[in-house]
Amino acid sequence: MVRDTCLCLHVQRAARALARRYDHALRPVRLTNGQFSLLMSLNRASPAAIGDVANLLDMDRTTLTASLKPLARRGLVEIEIDPADRRGRRLRLTPAGHRLLRRAMPLWEAAQQETARLLGESDPQKLRGALNRLSAGS
Repeated sequence: MVRDTCLCLHVQRAARALARRYDHALRPVRLTNGQFSLLMSLNRASPAAIGDVANLLDMDRTTLTASLKPLARRGLVEIEIDPADRRGRRLRLTPAGHRLLRRAMPLWEAAQQETARLLGESDPQKLRGALNRLSAGS
């Protein structure tokens, strides 16, 4: 019964399959779907506080810091001391990070279109809304 009806199980399976689909699509630019989302969260006019990015991505700060390291080593992200609070850190995309996102966007868009096609007659906006409600309730 649980195998056939458990929403958690079915969402987890779908999430893993979806992550693999986007990982495959982003492979030509050497990004995972998680790295792409992280870079996109930094695609803004001014540097982001690490806590704000962690909240946006629903990650703890330790996991976010670990996720930033390979991107920083590739020269895609800079981690700066927050001038308003020297204990804090601010995150900024480098010019190389912006260039990589421009190359990654068409790959992501193709994965988006294919995913929408696979959803068939399902309404992606309704699905996003339902998933957002689930996320907000945690």
